[in-house]
Amino acid sequence: MKVTDYLNNGKSTLVSFEILPPLKGRSINALWEHLDPLMEFKPSFINVTYHRSESMFKRKVDGTFEKVEVRKRPGTVGICAAIMNRYKVDAVAHLICGGFTKQETEDALIDLAFLGVNNVLVLRGDAPKNETFFEPEPGGHKYAIELLQQVTNMNNGIYLEEDLKNTVKTDFCIGVAGYPEKHFESPNFKTDLAYLKAKVDAGAEYITTQMFFDNEKYFAFVDACRNVGINVPIIPGLKPISSKKQLTIIPRTFHVDIPEQLSSEILKCKTDADVETVGTEWLLQQSKELKAAGVPILHYYTLGKPTMVANVVKEIV
Repeated sequence: MKVTDYLNNGKSTLVSFEILPPLKGRSINALWEHLDPLMEFKPSFINVTYHRSESMFKRKVDGTFEKVEVRKRPGTVGICAAIMNRYKVDAVAHLICGGFTKQETEDALIDLAFLGVNNVLVLRGDAPKNETFFEPEPGGHKYAIELLQQVTNMNNGIYLEEDLKNTVKTDFCIGVAGYPEKHFESPNFKTDLAYLKAKVDAGAEYITTQMFFDNEKYFAFVDACRNVGINVPIIPGLKPISSKKQLTIIPRTFHVDIPEQLSSEILKCKTDADVETVGTEWLLQQSKELKAAGVPILHYYTLGKPTMVANVVKEIV
Protein backbone atom coordinates (compact mmCIF):
# COMPACT_ATOMS: atom_id res chain seq x y z
CA MET A 1 0.00 0.00 0.00
CA LYS A 2 0.95 3.60 -0.41
CA VAL A 3 1.57 5.95 2.51
CA THR A 4 -1.42 8.00 1.39
CA ASP A 5 -3.64 4.91 1.52
CA TYR A 6 -2.75 4.42 5.18
CA LEU A 7 -3.35 8.10 5.91
CA ASN A 8 -6.69 8.17 4.12
CA ASN A 9 -8.00 4.87 5.48
CA GLY A 10 -6.72 4.95 9.06
CA LYS A 11 -9.45 4.78 11.70
CA SER A 12 -7.22 6.23 14.41
CA THR A 13 -3.68 7.57 14.80
CA LEU A 14 -1.18 5.15 13.26
CA VAL A 15 2.53 4.67 13.94
CA SER A 16 5.58 4.39 11.69
CA PHE A 17 9.32 4.16 12.26
CA GLU A 18 12.50 5.38 10.60
CA ILE A 19 15.78 3.49 10.61
CA LEU A 20 19.34 3.85 9.41
CA PRO A 21 20.89 1.13 7.23
CA PRO A 22 23.59 -0.77 9.14
CA LEU A 23 27.15 0.46 8.75
CA LYS A 24 29.07 -1.19 5.94
CA GLY A 25 30.43 -4.52 7.11
CA ARG A 26 27.68 -5.13 9.66
CA SER A 27 25.31 -8.07 9.32
CA ILE A 28 21.68 -7.48 8.46
CA ASN A 29 20.96 -9.14 11.80
CA ALA A 30 21.85 -5.79 13.36
CA LEU A 31 18.83 -4.39 11.56
CA TRP A 32 16.54 -7.21 12.68
CA GLU A 33 17.65 -6.77 16.30
CA HIS A 34 16.69 -3.11 15.98
CA LEU A 35 13.31 -3.70 14.35
CA ASP A 36 12.07 -6.89 16.02
CA PRO A 37 11.05 -5.12 19.29
CA LEU A 38 9.04 -2.57 17.29
CA MET A 39 7.08 -4.89 15.04
CA GLU A 40 4.55 -5.88 17.72
CA PHE A 41 3.06 -2.40 17.28
CA LYS A 42 2.17 -3.12 13.64
CA PRO A 43 3.69 -0.03 12.05
CA SER A 44 2.04 1.11 8.84
CA PHE A 45 5.41 1.57 7.16
CA ILE A 46 9.13 1.85 7.86
CA ASN A 47 11.32 4.58 6.40
CA VAL A 48 14.87 3.68 5.38
CA THR A 49 17.33 6.54 5.09
CA TYR A 50 19.68 6.99 2.12
CA HIS A 51 23.31 8.04 2.48
CA ARG A 52 25.76 9.69 0.14
CA SER A 53 29.41 8.80 -0.11
CA GLU A 54 31.91 10.73 1.99
CA SER A 55 35.32 11.97 0.92
CA MET A 56 38.28 10.57 2.84
CA PHE A 57 42.03 10.89 2.39
CA LYS A 58 43.87 7.57 2.38
CA ARG A 59 47.65 7.47 2.85
CA LYS A 60 49.48 5.82 -0.05
CA VAL A 61 52.66 3.76 0.18
CA ASP A 62 54.78 6.73 -0.91
CA GLY A 63 53.43 8.83 1.95
CA THR A 64 51.13 11.00 -0.14
CA PHE A 65 47.38 11.05 0.29
CA GLU A 66 44.70 10.01 -2.16
CA LYS A 67 41.14 11.28 -2.00
CA VAL A 68 38.66 8.40 -2.08
CA GLU A 69 34.87 8.21 -1.87
CA VAL A 70 33.40 5.88 0.74
CA ARG A 71 29.77 5.01 1.43
CA LYS A 72 29.42 4.07 5.07
CA ARG A 73 25.77 2.97 4.99
CA PRO A 74 24.98 1.25 1.69
CA GLY A 75 21.96 -0.82 0.75
CA THR A 76 18.81 1.30 1.12
CA VAL A 77 17.08 -0.29 -1.89
CA GLY A 78 17.89 -3.83 -0.81
CA ILE A 79 17.02 -3.13 2.82
CA CYS A 80 13.58 -1.87 1.83
CA ALA A 81 12.96 -5.11 -0.05
CA ALA A 82 14.31 -7.21 2.84
CA ILE A 83 12.04 -5.43 5.35
CA MET A 84 8.98 -5.95 3.18
CA ASN A 85 9.86 -9.63 2.73
CA ARG A 86 10.60 -10.34 6.40
CA TYR A 87 7.87 -8.33 8.10
CA LYS A 88 5.22 -7.96 5.39
CA VAL A 89 5.15 -4.22 6.04
CA ASP A 90 5.59 -1.43 3.54
CA ALA A 91 8.90 0.39 3.28
CA VAL A 92 9.58 4.00 2.30
CA ALA A 93 12.91 4.55 0.56
CA HIS A 94 14.57 7.91 1.05
CA LEU A 95 16.04 9.48 -2.08
CA ILE A 96 18.57 12.31 -1.89
CA CYS A 97 20.22 14.61 -4.39
CA GLY A 98 23.67 14.74 -2.82
CA GLY A 99 26.19 12.24 -4.12
CA PHE A 100 24.04 10.81 -6.92
CA THR A 101 23.64 11.53 -10.61
CA LYS A 102 20.28 11.60 -12.34
CA GLN A 103 21.14 8.29 -13.99
CA GLU A 104 21.98 6.67 -10.65
CA THR A 105 18.69 7.96 -9.28
CA GLU A 106 16.76 6.55 -12.22
CA ASP A 107 18.48 3.19 -11.76
CA ALA A 108 17.55 3.17 -8.07
CA LEU A 109 13.93 4.03 -8.91
CA ILE A 110 13.79 1.24 -11.48
CA ASP A 111 15.11 -1.23 -8.91
CA LEU A 112 12.59 -0.02 -6.32
CA ALA A 113 9.75 -0.41 -8.81
CA PHE A 114 10.90 -3.93 -9.73
CA LEU A 115 10.98 -4.86 -6.03
CA GLY A 116 7.51 -3.51 -5.33
CA VAL A 117 8.68 -0.59 -3.20
CA ASN A 118 6.29 2.15 -4.29
CA ASN A 119 6.85 4.76 -1.56
CA VAL A 120 9.68 7.31 -1.63
CA LEU A 121 10.61 10.33 0.47
CA VAL A 122 12.39 12.92 -1.67
CA LEU A 123 15.08 15.06 0.00
CA ARG A 124 17.91 17.27 -1.07
CA GLY A 125 20.22 15.92 1.61
CA ASP A 126 22.96 17.68 3.52
CA ALA A 127 26.40 18.82 2.53
CA PRO A 128 29.21 16.35 3.29
CA LYS A 129 30.59 16.64 6.80
CA ASN A 130 33.81 18.19 5.56
CA GLU A 131 32.09 20.81 3.39
CA THR A 132 30.19 23.95 4.39
CA PHE A 133 27.77 24.21 1.48
CA PHE A 134 25.78 21.69 -0.48
CA GLU A 135 27.02 21.11 -4.01
CA PRO A 136 25.24 18.72 -6.38
CA GLU A 137 27.02 15.79 -7.95
CA PRO A 138 28.06 16.51 -11.55
CA GLY A 139 25.04 15.35 -13.51
CA GLY A 140 22.89 15.35 -10.38
CA HIS A 141 20.10 17.44 -8.91
CA LYS A 142 20.68 20.63 -6.95
CA TYR A 143 17.24 20.88 -5.34
CA ALA A 144 14.70 18.42 -3.96
CA ILE A 145 12.03 19.72 -6.33
CA GLU A 146 14.19 18.65 -9.28
CA LEU A 147 14.49 15.16 -7.84
CA LEU A 148 10.74 15.14 -7.21
CA GLN A 149 10.12 16.06 -10.84
CA GLN A 150 12.27 13.14 -11.97
CA VAL A 151 10.09 10.77 -9.94
CA THR A 152 6.86 12.29 -11.27
CA ASN A 153 8.27 12.04 -14.80
CA MET A 154 8.80 8.31 -14.33
CA ASN A 155 5.28 8.04 -12.94
CA ASN A 156 4.24 9.46 -16.32
CA GLY A 157 6.48 7.07 -18.26
CA ILE A 158 9.17 9.68 -19.01
CA TYR A 159 12.72 8.39 -18.56
CA LEU A 160 16.08 10.09 -19.09
CA GLU A 161 16.63 8.40 -22.44
CA GLU A 162 14.21 10.20 -24.71
CA ASP A 163 14.24 7.51 -27.39
CA LEU A 164 13.01 4.73 -25.10
CA LYS A 165 9.82 3.15 -26.43
CA ASN A 166 6.90 1.62 -24.55
CA THR A 167 8.22 2.76 -21.18
CA VAL A 168 6.36 1.54 -18.13
CA LYS A 169 4.83 4.15 -15.85
CA THR A 170 6.02 3.77 -12.28
CA ASP A 171 3.57 4.30 -9.44
CA PHE A 172 5.49 5.97 -6.64
CA CYS A 173 3.79 7.75 -3.75
CA ILE A 174 6.02 10.77 -3.09
CA GLY A 175 6.63 12.44 0.24
CA VAL A 176 8.77 15.46 1.07
CA ALA A 177 10.23 17.00 4.22
CA GLY A 178 8.78 19.94 6.14
CA TYR A 179 10.43 22.09 8.79
CA PRO A 180 8.26 23.44 11.63
CA GLU A 181 11.22 25.58 12.72
CA LYS A 182 12.27 26.53 9.16
CA HIS A 183 15.01 24.94 7.10
CA PHE A 184 18.25 26.48 8.31
CA GLU A 185 19.22 27.65 4.82
CA SER A 186 15.95 29.46 4.11
CA PRO A 187 16.11 33.22 4.65
CA ASN A 188 12.78 33.21 6.50
CA PHE A 189 9.81 31.03 7.36
CA LYS A 190 7.57 32.49 4.63
CA THR A 191 10.09 31.66 1.93
CA ASP A 192 10.50 28.15 3.31
CA LEU A 193 6.74 27.63 3.07
CA ALA A 194 6.78 28.86 -0.52
CA TYR A 195 9.42 26.26 -1.40
CA LEU A 196 7.33 23.58 0.30
CA LYS A 197 4.17 24.59 -1.54
CA ALA A 198 6.07 24.43 -4.83
CA LYS A 199 6.98 20.82 -4.07
CA VAL A 200 3.38 19.96 -3.23
CA ASP A 201 2.19 21.65 -6.41
CA ALA A 202 4.80 19.60 -8.32
CA GLY A 203 3.37 16.32 -7.04
CA ALA A 204 4.31 15.69 -3.41
CA GLU A 205 1.46 13.80 -1.74
CA TYR A 206 2.38 14.17 1.92
CA ILE A 207 4.88 15.89 4.21
CA THR A 208 6.95 14.38 7.01
CA THR A 209 8.35 16.94 9.43
CA GLN A 210 11.79 17.36 10.86
CA MET A 211 11.89 16.33 14.51
CA PHE A 212 10.53 18.84 17.03
CA PHE A 213 10.23 18.84 20.81
CA ASP A 214 7.51 21.46 21.21
CA ASN A 215 4.12 20.42 19.83
CA GLU A 216 3.02 24.03 19.52
CA LYS A 217 5.58 24.46 16.77
CA TYR A 218 4.05 21.55 14.86
CA PHE A 219 0.51 22.88 15.26
CA ALA A 220 1.61 26.37 14.14
CA PHE A 221 3.39 24.83 11.16
CA VAL A 222 0.27 22.94 10.09
CA ASP A 223 -1.82 26.11 10.38
CA ALA A 224 0.72 28.06 8.33
CA CYS A 225 0.73 25.37 5.65
CA ARG A 226 -3.06 25.37 5.42
CA ASN A 227 -3.10 29.16 5.18
CA VAL A 228 -0.93 29.09 2.05
CA GLY A 229 -2.90 26.31 0.40
CA ILE A 230 -0.84 23.25 1.38
CA ASN A 231 -3.54 20.68 2.04
CA VAL A 232 -1.71 17.34 1.94
CA PRO A 233 -1.30 15.27 5.15
CA ILE A 234 1.48 16.46 7.46
CA ILE A 235 3.13 13.68 9.49
CA PRO A 236 4.87 14.72 12.73
CA GLY A 237 8.41 13.40 13.18
CA LEU A 238 9.41 12.54 16.75
CA LYS A 239 12.63 11.52 18.45
CA PRO A 240 13.60 10.66 22.05
CA ILE A 241 16.52 12.40 23.75
CA SER A 242 18.76 9.84 25.41
CA SER A 243 21.91 11.66 26.59
CA LYS A 244 23.05 15.05 27.85
CA LYS A 245 25.36 15.57 24.89
CA GLN A 246 22.33 15.56 22.60
CA LEU A 247 21.36 18.91 24.10
CA THR A 248 24.13 20.39 21.94
CA ILE A 249 24.33 17.80 19.15
CA ILE A 250 20.65 17.93 18.15
CA PRO A 251 20.38 21.75 17.83
CA ARG A 252 23.69 21.88 15.94
CA THR A 253 22.89 18.97 13.61
CA PHE A 254 19.16 19.37 13.04
CA HIS A 255 18.72 23.10 13.71
CA VAL A 256 15.84 22.68 16.16
CA ASP A 257 15.20 24.12 19.61
CA ILE A 258 14.92 22.07 22.77
CA PRO A 259 12.38 23.53 25.20
CA GLU A 260 13.78 25.04 28.38
CA GLN A 261 11.68 22.75 30.59
CA LEU A 262 13.07 19.65 28.87
CA SER A 263 16.69 20.81 28.87
CA SER A 264 16.46 21.83 32.55
CA GLU A 265 15.21 18.39 33.56
CA ILE A 266 17.92 16.67 31.53
CA LEU A 267 20.66 18.82 33.04
CA LYS A 268 19.56 17.66 36.49
CA CYS A 269 20.15 14.02 35.51
CA LYS A 270 23.21 12.23 36.86
CA THR A 271 23.34 9.34 34.38
CA ASP A 272 22.26 8.61 30.81
CA ALA A 273 19.73 6.18 32.27
CA ASP A 274 18.15 9.12 34.08
CA VAL A 275 18.17 11.10 30.84
CA GLU A 276 16.42 8.23 29.05
CA THR A 277 13.69 8.28 31.69
CA VAL A 278 13.15 12.01 31.18
CA GLY A 279 13.35 11.70 27.41
CA THR A 280 10.88 8.83 27.34
CA GLU A 281 8.34 10.69 29.45
CA TRP A 282 8.65 13.83 27.32
CA LEU A 283 8.16 11.84 24.13
CA LEU A 284 5.18 10.04 25.64
CA GLN A 285 3.47 13.31 26.54
CA GLN A 286 4.18 14.71 23.08
CA SER A 287 2.69 11.59 21.51
CA LYS A 288 -0.42 11.64 23.67
CA GLU A 289 -1.09 15.29 22.89
CA LEU A 290 -0.59 14.78 19.15
CA LYS A 291 -2.82 11.71 19.14
CA ALA A 292 -5.53 13.62 21.02
CA ALA A 293 -5.29 16.33 18.35
CA GLY A 294 -6.03 13.71 15.69
CA VAL A 295 -2.75 13.62 13.76
CA PRO A 296 -2.88 10.93 11.06
CA ILE A 297 0.26 9.10 12.17
CA LEU A 298 3.11 9.37 14.64
CA HIS A 299 6.46 8.89 12.93
CA TYR A 300 9.36 7.97 15.20
CA TYR A 301 13.03 8.49 14.37
CA THR A 302 14.40 5.44 16.19
CA LEU A 303 18.11 6.19 15.47
CA GLY A 304 19.57 3.46 17.66
CA LYS A 305 17.02 3.74 20.47
CA PRO A 306 14.24 1.25 19.61
CA THR A 307 13.60 0.35 23.26
CA MET A 308 12.86 3.96 24.21
CA VAL A 309 10.47 4.28 21.28
CA ALA A 310 8.84 0.93 22.10
CA ASN A 311 8.25 2.03 25.70
CA VAL A 312 6.38 5.07 24.41
CA VAL A 313 4.38 3.40 21.65
CA LYS A 314 3.07 0.64 23.91
CA GLU A 315 1.39 3.34 26.00
CA ILE A 316 -0.46 4.93 23.09
CA VAL A 317 -1.50 2.19 20.66
